[in-house]
Amino acid sequence: MEHDCPTYTKSQLALRNGQDKPEIWVCYKGLIYDVSLSRLWRNGKHYEHWAGQDLTDELADAPHADHVFAKFTVIGKLA
Repeated sequence: MEHDCPTYTKSQLALRNGQDKPEIWVCYKGLIYDVSLSRLWRNGKHYEHWAGQDLTDELADAPHADHVFAKFTVIGKLA
């Protein structure tokens, strides 16, 4: 499914780490999700994962599948 949304660089994504800016974003498979409202991402950290980065490789062996991102809003694509 193609998303018609803005494109952000890795540097722009990195600022949405829960510390530098109020937004908490993560990237997965090229799409950037806003996880700001998730209690699991409070302070920009979820278990050993940090917000503001592409988690595609890190989540390859995660205990959950792609569907966990379905509840979050896609706000952009990674450049």
